Amino acid sequence: MEDRGARPKSRASSHKSPDWTIELRLWKVKWSYTDRDQELLHLCSKLTDLEDRSHRNNVRFLGFLEGIEGTDILSYLRDTLPKLADITFDPPLEFQRVHRLGLNRQNGKDRPRPIIACFLRHGQVRQLLQMSRRQGPLRLGPLEIRLSADFSKETADRRRAFLSLRPLLRHLDVKFALFEPARMWITKNGELRTFYDPEDLKTFLEGLHDPTQPMESATQPPQDTQNQTRGMGQPEIALDTDGRPTTDPQTRGRDLERLTKSVDDRGQVLQAVAMHTQLSDRDKSQSPLKP
Repeated sequence: MEDRGARPKSRASSHKSPDWTIELRLWKVKWSYTDRDQELLHLCSKLTDLEDRSHRNNVRFLGFLEGIEGTDILSYLRDTLPKLADITFDPPLEFQRVHRLGLNRQNGKDRPRPIIACFLRHGQVRQLLQMSRRQGPLRLGPLEIRLSADFSKETADRRRAFLSLRPLLRHLDVKFALFEPARMWITKNGELRTFYDPEDLKTFLEGLHDPTQPMESATQPPQDTQNQTRGMGQPEIALDTDGRPTTDPQTRGRDLERLTKSVDDRGQVLQAVAMHTQLSDRDKSQSPLKP
């Protein structure tokens, strides 16, 4: 009789073993998922920084009418820009390339496409941008020509988000300044703080409405900005009514499959980003031009 009673117990323990194995594998995949998310954020942040550095010799010009440059846009900009900015460049201006952005627009009522110029010397880029900040738009007859630095899409989005907070900053009587590539300095009650994430700045400003709330420190940059890694989110895991992972073997098996595929996809993204970073570093080391 005792032997018969022991057999079901053995079967029950054997049934629990696969469930325990699935649960263990599920947690391993979850931890691996988190580690790869952090690594992917770091690589995407580094990739954005490399892209911004590759654009540091670029300047965007807004306001030049379509066709005003004739057939040689490089020569037109080289001859017109010193007179327009009233600057004597020594040595003379030299460009690596100049072109308009976007498709050619046949309709004359459309806004003219911006011109982007890649300068040979970074010092001339800084000279032009500093002059533009002091004097504002340049005048070419009835036209207003505006100059701006060129950034990656992620950095441009962060700068746009910072600038959208200007009305709130003025309302709270907070002095501010936006620096390149995308960091905001603010001064309140004699305290200077630096923000690298627009959401952190927004949260901080909302806290200023309550004078009893302490000022949170935001002087340290985020470990991996950007805030902005595309396609990244936490994996969905089926839960029971008590909020714990479900004990159903089939459901946990599907969760394990989905998590494993998600980790594999992120592994491919990591390899692609790492390869792009290596190529960028190699091209930079082989470039004959000094930054």
